[in-house]
Amino acid sequence: MADYFLAFWNLENLFGPENHAHRLPWVASQIAKDLNGWTPALYQTKLRQLASIIRQMNGGNGPDILGICEVEDQHVLKDLIAVLAPDLPNRDYDVIAETNDLSYRGIDTAFLYDKTLFSVDPALVFNHRVMRRTGTRDILQATFRTQQSGKELVAMANHWPSRHGGAGAEASAGFRATAGETLSYWHSRIFEEAAKKDRTPVIAFGDMNDDPWDRSLTINALATRELGDVERAKSPKFYNIAWEYLTAQAKDHKGNDRLLEGTLYFNDNGNVFDHLLVNRPLVDRKTDSEFKYVGGSGGIIAFPEMVSHRTGEGPIRFGLPKGNAAKNVNETGFSDHFPVGLKIREV
Repeated sequence: MADYFLAFWNLENLFGPENHAHRLPWVASQIAKDLNGWTPALYQTKLRQLASIIRQMNGGNGPDILGICEVEDQHVLKDLIAVLAPDLPNRDYDVIAETNDLSYRGIDTAFLYDKTLFSVDPALVFNHRVMRRTGTRDILQATFRTQQSGKELVAMANHWPSRHGGAGAEASAGFRATAGETLSYWHSRIFEEAAKKDRTPVIAFGDMNDDPWDRSLTINALATRELGDVERAKSPKFYNIAWEYLTAQAKDHKGNDRLLEGTLYFNDNGNVFDHLLVNRPLVDRKTDSEFKYVGGSGGIIAFPEMVSHRTGEGPIRFGLPKGNAAKNVNETGFSDHFPVGLKIREV
């Protein structure tokens, strides 16, 4: 029996520096001005700040699997792994990333995973296109097989359409509904097509840009707060662990106790946009499954140095270059989202 720690983090626009050799031409044409002054030195500072948090996860051992969004490509993730390596010598991280993002800024979902613990068959890695009239992010799916016993877990990294761009939450709700339906459809197909059918454990995590009570989660993705509904469901449903961390406690960077109202803050209000969804095989004790969610282990990851002391703020942002990196970033910050994580147990 072994426990595994999985986390998800929106890295807030982790782009390579302004002279990034691997940048796709169409991405460069859209964001070139935003990256003016985003020097290799600032880029390395951003990587070090992110790495300082990732290495603290899982009791200082780093995550076994880390889902990620807002990353430019696999090259910047390999740079991140290189920064992580000295502090996590027992880890051998690899990258799963697809540069198929159709949003105008070219930000992708991806995974880091420890190759000493898991193998990944490239034939079982999928990008699920979220179809809408403007570009959006794909849902990245991968099957992780434990090296020791060959047991399989399906993970799906999500980054749903934003509320920004002038549309607002209500006007853009249909876009996230489409993303929720896409996730639910492929969850159903996994149950139909996987070798173990409806016993296949599935974790879907990510930045959904909606709260747990919004219809994109409850109606479209079939993600509920009622554990019993998931245990009894004949159709694929998710238990949304985000309901468990609506009022999380943390220490801020000045040592004060803080009540966290969300995984990110906008206009002085907290939102729980970063979700951990687990399916019936992971929570139903009557379902024969190779992994189970460790109850109570899911939550917001908020180390003190990340947490603002200001009431209307949550994570301390590194910020965006916005065309003048020297003036518009905070080199002591991290991301505009807190990570979230959970443990699963091999049975």
